Amino acid sequence: MNRPEKIPVAILGATGSVGQRFVQLLDDHPWFRVVALTSSERSVGKLYRDACHWVLSEPMPAWARDMQLIPSDPAGLDVPLAFSAMPSRQAREVEASLAAAGILVCSNASAFRRESDVPIVLPEVNPDHILLVKEQRRRRGWRGGIVTNANCTSTGMTVALKALDDAFGVKRVFAVSLQALSGAGYPGVASLDIVDNVIPYIADEEEKVEWEPRKILGRRDGESIHLSEMVISAHTNRVAVIDGHTVCLSIELERRAAPGEAVEVLRGFNAPLESRDLPSSPRPVIQVSEEADRPQPRLDCMAGGGMTTVVGRVRSDEIFDLRIVVLSHNTIRGAAGGSIYNAELLVRSGMLG
Repeated sequence: MNRPEKIPVAILGATGSVGQRFVQLLDDHPWFRVVALTSSERSVGKLYRDACHWVLSEPMPAWARDMQLIPSDPAGLDVPLAFSAMPSRQAREVEASLAAAGILVCSNASAFRRESDVPIVLPEVNPDHILLVKEQRRRRGWRGGIVTNANCTSTGMTVALKALDDAFGVKRVFAVSLQALSGAGYPGVASLDIVDNVIPYIADEEEKVEWEPRKILGRRDGESIHLSEMVISAHTNRVAVIDGHTVCLSIELERRAAPGEAVEVLRGFNAPLESRDLPSSPRPVIQVSEEADRPQPRLDCMAGGGMTTVVGRVRSDEIFDLRIVVLSHNTIRGAAGGSIYNAELLVRSGMLG
């Protein structure tokens, strides 16, 4: 897709850990150019380099260092597209005001995920759900719109479940997550809580993991989404890993499948045509590890530049049908990279302007 000019975009909540991922991933993006960075009131007016405690191993891009932080106010944002890394409480009001003013918001926040006319989009899974933006505009009178990406734990497991559901049908899923520290933001979890420890509770996380895949894998009827009938039971845990969420799944299928059949389905899964060959498209969508002890976050979470879902340990299950281990990068595919992928799909779909 040839674009004579890059689309100007804003990053909302740019100083936090996900905001920093947006800054990093949008550096020299072929379609988008960051022209505005927003922050909370205490940092407005400061230069990004002074207000942001940069936590990524990659250096802060030079263009961002001297950008002045501005409020997340539609009056000061002359852009057609914004990426939101805002906390959900603030996002509820701010994202709606931007959408009403004509800005399309690709959001990492959970504030609107349960709204019937707001899609949770994984482009390799449900690109047609993006058309709900038209329903938002009709129903709410917005000139822009809101598209959300999934919770970071839901993302990789839903990609894998999509492949298996298309081939065999998925009835029930038992999920146990091992979630990285970066998912808690910065400063996140206190070291005295997590060192030499596993925390078997993450607020609101189990509800998201049990519900969001059902919406993503659900059927769009034009005005809303009919949830998938699969049932998910989840245990979510915080572990002492920096990046990469691991989820262990036991899956009951409608049609039994041998592990070898499942491996071929997972390895052969591809995104729909409209979601392929975008700048952020995962290549491959799913990588299957043959090793008995993979995937591992330290070794595998950057597969496909952090956008690929890695699946391993595909084997039979004595209670259900299959057991698999899924790994995805939580702040790239499960957060900022996912929102950017959604924005690219919006552009390709003609929803932007």
